[in-house]
Amino acid sequence: QVQLQESGPGLVKPSQTLSLSCTVSGDSITRGNYYYSWIRHSPGKELEWMGAMFARGSTYYSPALKSRTTISRDTSKNQFTLQLSSVTPEDTAVYYCARDITLRVRGRDFGSWGQGIQVTVSS
Repeated sequence: QVQLQESGPGLVKPSQTLSLSCTVSGDSITRGNYYYSWIRHSPGKELEWMGAMFARGSTYYSPALKSRTTISRDTSKNQFTLQLSSVTPEDTAVYYCARDITLRVRGRDFGSWGQGIQVTVSS
């Protein structure tokens, strides 16, 4: 059974770059036809899909965040990463990584989720 685990700093200063990693166990991130996504949930807002990487390496981004978002991976560690630049307090959220056989850009119906990590943007 695949498991996903987010990691990274819980506090980031405004204008800095937020960097998170998602370590995948139980399967290789390069195997199959899975999409590995980053999703966030800000207080009082709906879940927001940020972007995804396909197992073959192609990336997809939310138009609203594309200019600030980079998703990459380290296959030697079986990890994929999120970088969000020029953060503001509005980027404070619980950040999740998730996996699905479909490129899902909304909703909660992902096959596997990480437990989430709280990231606060504050000086």
